[in-house]
Amino acid sequence: MNTDASLVVEFLNTVNVERGTDLLDDLESWQHWARDHRLRADTPVAARETRDALRAAIGDPRLPRPGLRAPAEIVLGPEGPLLVAETVCEAVMAASTRLTVLGEWIRLKICPADDCLWAFYDESRNRSRTWCSMRACGNREKARAWRARTADIST
Repeated sequence: MNTDASLVVEFLNTVNVERGTDLLDDLESWQHWARDHRLRADTPVAARETRDALRAAIGDPRLPRPGLRAPAEIVLGPEGPLLVAETVCEAVMAASTRLTVLGEWIRLKICPADDCLWAFYDESRNRSRTWCSMRACGNREKARAWRARTADIST
């Protein structure tokens, strides 16, 4: 996975639906996460707004699809135009923009398992991956569907 996709996925997964935890609920943990990524932490409110808007945009069914405006700074350097970011939200939006320009945005997905909703980057050749993990969520959901089908047949 490229570094832009990694940053976006890690940011989207600062909320864990299965465990019921949200890194943004603990200011110290949030600031530590930002420092680990060599960025400045936005306020938890701004980070949550950005995260929720991005999660909604890639298919989180729990969230409304609000618009989000994010200022961008573009610097023309020796290598060409560069999106400059200092905060987590700026960096994630810049990474999302680069993924979009490269046609890779559609590879960002949300696992459809109601008790998971983990964000992941679909690295499959034809971009058809559905589950965050076939061994965990995919297998569990297929087993549920099979049990439901066989229950319908036996009644």
